[in-house]
Amino acid sequence: MNTQKFLVSGIVGGIISFFGGYLVYGLVMMDFFAKNAGTATNVMKAPADMIWWSMIAGSICFGLLMSYIFNKWANINSLGAGASAGFVISLIMTAGFDLMMYGNTNISNLTGTFADIICGGVMGALTGAAVGMMNGMGKKAA
Repeated sequence: MNTQKFLVSGIVGGIISFFGGYLVYGLVMMDFFAKNAGTATNVMKAPADMIWWSMIAGSICFGLLMSYIFNKWANINSLGAGASAGFVISLIMTAGFDLMMYGNTNISNLTGTFADIICGGVMGALTGAAVGMMNGMGKKAA
C-alpha cells in the first residue's frame, strides 16, 4: 500500500466528510432529527458548544478508514467506484451502530434511526467518491 496515497486520499476524504456532515446533518436534516429524537434530553450540543477539534478528527478518521479499505483490499481508484463502495460500507456500518444504539438508548426514535442510516450511506458515498477520485489521480491511461 502506498502510504502517501493512503494519507492524501484519507485526509481529502475527511475534509469532504466534515463539510458533507455540515451540509447533511447541520443544514438539511437538523430539524428532522430534532423532531425525531428519543426521550433522552440535552443530548445535542448547540453549535457554539460543539468541540470542533473532535468533529474534525472524527471526520479525518472516517476518511482514513475509507482510504485504508480502498487502498489495502479493494484497489478502488475512481469517483464512481468510491461512491458505490463508500455508500455500501457506510450504510452497513451505520446500520450496525444505529440499530444497537436504538436498542439500548433513548437518543432517537425508530424513524430517526432509519433516516440516520440513509444519511450515513450518503455521507459514505460522498467520502468514498473523494477517496476513490484521489486514489485515481496520477494514474496513467491504459
